[in-house]
Amino acid sequence: MSSRFDPVKSDKFTFGLWTVGNPGRDPFGEAVRPVVDPNHLVRKLAECGAYGVNLHDNDLIPFGASAQERDRIVRDFKATLKDTGMVVPMATTNLFSHPIFKDGAFTANDPKVRAFALQKTMAAIDLGVELGATIYVFWGGREGSEADACRDVRTACKRMRDAMDFLCGYVKDQRYDLRFALEAKPNEPRGDIYFPTTGHMLHFISTLQHSEMVGVNPEVAHETMAGLSFVHAVAESMAVGKLFHIDLNGQKIGRYDQDLRFGSEDQKMAFFLVRLLEGTGGLPRYDGPRHFDAHAYRTEDEAGVWDFARGCMRTYKILAARAAAFDADPEVRALIAETKDQALDPLLTGGYTVDKARALRGLQLDATAIARRGLGYERLDQLTIEHLLGARG
Repeated sequence: MSSRFDPVKSDKFTFGLWTVGNPGRDPFGEAVRPVVDPNHLVRKLAECGAYGVNLHDNDLIPFGASAQERDRIVRDFKATLKDTGMVVPMATTNLFSHPIFKDGAFTANDPKVRAFALQKTMAAIDLGVELGATIYVFWGGREGSEADACRDVRTACKRMRDAMDFLCGYVKDQRYDLRFALEAKPNEPRGDIYFPTTGHMLHFISTLQHSEMVGVNPEVAHETMAGLSFVHAVAESMAVGKLFHIDLNGQKIGRYDQDLRFGSEDQKMAFFLVRLLEGTGGLPRYDGPRHFDAHAYRTEDEAGVWDFARGCMRTYKILAARAAAFDADPEVRALIAETKDQALDPLLTGGYTVDKARALRGLQLDATAIARRGLGYERLDQLTIEHLLGARG
């Protein structure tokens, strides 16, 4: 029996080949599930109601494959995409698995490593564009250090900037319809990773030659690992027009990168995130793919993997319904209604003028009286919890 929470293509839910294809290997144990053919993963995702699939280059093309093998694999994969109606909105490069990247890729001290990273990325960009991707994500998983004496961080920043400028130039020269999204993470697998938060990435983007074609790809787990508010990171990215892609999953604060099923941890955060993305509060919504960068528990067989995938999408839709009800609640609307003041509003927007400064200096404001007014946020937060738990709406 169908449900209003069942996913449909228009929801734009996507998964990576590396997510539903994760065999359950971890640093302490071998794989618990077999490696599965990418075409099978695409078919199963389509059956689950997903919109698209994303990939690293080596999720599809084995490292070191011949040109003939590469072309055969791509041909078969494109046929599967056509048969299922699935799309590839985003692609990326694996610059972290091979031992050559043990000291980083774009920031490595060895220029041969940096050259190889650019070479590999150009080929992977070509692959992504061939499959239809319009977003290209960069996660610098090995761009960092354990022994800080190995390089000055300023040198690493310059090398990363050189790489991004080069690759932006490559995309423009090839006339590809492609934008870059940079993904931050504070640590793991390196002791410290350069550009550890979305805020670091947003500033770094402002220093690039082609900053207009570069945005961010925030991930729930990565910002949460740093003890930061993921909702704030996403909102700030949206505010400056730089939310090009997003990775959704679950994460406990202070743990390793868990990549849990979306909404399985911190449901309050997930609620506010979905509310933000769906725009139920009145501001513009995010129109890009909702990508789940997560994987099933190691306890699961293949059937459990598809339970995991359906769970990610179902939870998102449940939270979207809760958010819509929350923002339609008259009591909520009254508590969060923006205070309007015809005299003050013109002075507080549009920047500085001499006349505004003079008017502000002349205002008679009773700070004590203003401070006495309660704001009702306890009630507002209780309403949030009641909507989240299904007790209202």
